[in-house]
Amino acid sequence: MQTDVDAWLAHALAAHRGHYADPAAREAAAGLLPPPVLAHAALLAELARLVPDAGPGQLVFAARLTAADPEAAADLAAFLTRATGTTDPAGNQA
Repeated sequence: MQTDVDAWLAHALAAHRGHYADPAAREAAAGLLPPPVLAHAALLAELARLVPDAGPGQLVFAARLTAADPEAAADLAAFLTRATGTTDPAGNQA
């Protein structure tokens, strides 16, 4: 059950849906959600930028990667952010 809740939270955070549509709520989530959920959300967001028309069913592997190694998933998300240039000139994630 917890895995399903974590996946739902990660999807909502990555897609800026519901409560997480508010930028302040997304920022507050960084201090409240566990690192694996945040890593999963970051990875989902970057994968969605790479393939905008990818459906949730096509991205289920991101949850498995995050469950196996949350730190590596976060590192992959950061790498994809740099590789796709989704940062502003100051180096902040867009």
